[in-house]
Amino acid sequence: MQPLTWIATNTPFVPSPSPSVNPDNVTPGVAGFIAIAVIALAVVFLLIDMIRRIRRGRYRAEIAEQLDAEEAEEAAARAAEEAAAVDGDATGDDVTPEDPAKG
Repeated sequence: MQPLTWIATNTPFVPSPSPSVNPDNVTPGVAGFIAIAVIALAVVFLLIDMIRRIRRGRYRAEIAEQLDAEEAEEAAARAAEEAAAVDGDATGDDVTPEDPAKG
């Protein structure tokens, strides 16, 4: 039992940290601040550009929908005119009488 008691009393359970720490080794300094500032500015500019592109795409989609709706209205109007023209031909309103001298 003697050796186990000696090991338990001479071995520290928690290592003690060294009291002297060089602050230059643990702080980023001016270069680190500049690097983070550049990255932050790049992110801000990228966000602004992304928002601008999203708005531009949304406006283009709205304009495309309006143009499609106008084209559909024009196609419906043309179809109605053609249907009216066909109905007019069927009643004989637009047909000229035949020349009796030809026949």
